[in-house]
Amino acid sequence: MAKILLLIAVTVLVVWLFRSMGRKSDAIPPPKAKGVEDMVRCQRCGVHLPRSEAIMSGGRFYCSEQHRLQDKSGR
Repeated sequence: MAKILLLIAVTVLVVWLFRSMGRKSDAIPPPKAKGVEDMVRCQRCGVHLPRSEAIMSGGRFYCSEQHRLQDKSGR
């Protein structure tokens, strides 16, 4: 009878150890998100892009140099 109780105790201990190791891997924090950036709209084609990637001219935003030049010539 003592052998059976010892076997049950060892089995419970092994199961508990595996479960506790599984919780540690789940507890890894997700990667931090990059900073949020304002989006602007191209005056020529209407596409939205991050402000840092936009070209600003005369208070207007453009997605490319070509669209900036086309908007100047189209006035």
